Amino acid sequence: MNHDFSPAAIAQAYSALTQWYAQHARDLPWRKNDVTPWGVLVCEVMSQQTPVARVTPVWLAWMHRWPTPAALASASVAEILIAWDRLGYPRRALRLHECAQVLSTEYGGELPDERARLLALPGIGPYTADALLAFAFHQRSVVLDTNIRRVLARWHGQALPAAHLTAAERERAAQFVPSYGQQAAQWNQAIMEFGALICTATSPQCGGCPIAELCGWKLDGYPLGASAPAPARQKFAGTQREARGKIMAVLRAHPDTALARCELLSASGLTDERFTPALRTLLNDGLARELDNGIALP
Repeated sequence: MNHDFSPAAIAQAYSALTQWYAQHARDLPWRKNDVTPWGVLVCEVMSQQTPVARVTPVWLAWMHRWPTPAALASASVAEILIAWDRLGYPRRALRLHECAQVLSTEYGGELPDERARLLALPGIGPYTADALLAFAFHQRSVVLDTNIRRVLARWHGQALPAAHLTAAERERAAQFVPSYGQQAAQWNQAIMEFGALICTATSPQCGGCPIAELCGWKLDGYPLGASAPAPARQKFAGTQREARGKIMAVLRAHPDTALARCELLSASGLTDERFTPALRTLLNDGLARELDNGIALP
């Protein structure tokens, strides 16, 4: 069944969710009023496919050590990878370093507040650019992360959104975003938090939903069809990601030393069959370097 929202229903959703957010939002450090656009960018990069609980201590330490793009730009890659620790996907740290260097040399150490210029920076894609416009600059933008897409899909009668973002989905989402920048930022933050805490992927708390009477998915009896299947939890044990992480952990523990291949292999606890391809990808990604006397951090 078609569940398009009328202007009155959209206004009701905005009022209900922003009030809910005011009462239930998590007290996260990057939401403080004095956080700079750079701090928001660091948070967005760290939070990609990473739980908030793991991001928070790393973000706090990172911002204390490198509070500006210029500060990070002057750091070595080895220092950055050590500070990134086990946050996961360390290539994100390299892109953030590259971004800091460009900001320092071409933008006077300040993030631009235009979408096209943000997209031209290393490591910033459409979602991150839209999130920065909303949360760092309080401009109107259509932020569409996994949580927001899921909430909007359910309001329109689907259990989950399509596998890939479509133009029609983005156009539908844009109808909910207020014209005024501050209100748009509040909306994006509220619906994102709502998806993270209430309208979750596997255990939605419909009893705590402030607009349950408008939810097409609930009104239709929670159908499972006409949507992408629930994403399977990605295994970690036995993957190349795990192998890469084990090698990086050893290198971080010896930041000033080049380890012979046999030493690195032994310390990683991996078999040679898993070690060799994982090390090759780390070298190709610039996360490790091969010297005459062994393997080391960049």
